Amino acid sequence: QVQLVESGGGLVQAGGSLRLSCAASGRTFSGYTMGWFRQAPGEERKFVARLRWNDGAKSYADSVKGRFTISRDNAKNTVYLQMNSLKPEDTAVYYCAAGLGSWWSNRYDYWGQGTEVTVSS
Repeated sequence: QVQLVESGGGLVQAGGSLRLSCAASGRTFSGYTMGWFRQAPGEERKFVARLRWNDGAKSYADSVKGRFTISRDNAKNTVYLQMNSLKPEDTAVYYCAAGLGSWWSNRYDYWGQGTEVTVSS
């Protein structure tokens, strides 16, 4: 089955940048939609960004558009989330997710373990 391995979280000051990575284990992302979600303490998990692997189509939450960029590396079977101009409100645990044919259904079948991002003011 698809396994997602995340990395890149950490502590950063407001205005700084981080790059999160999500690598596949056991299967490539061909035919999948890759999504990034985040969950702050006491809050629901929220959509951040997604990418359709086959053609690279992208979409973003309004709260991060213009600051975050999702991308992929076919050779490494890896999806990235480049986060610039970080704000304290971006502090959360970030999760990578994968769904087969989920671009229109918004259903994700596989989830990573999460990586913590803390933005200080």
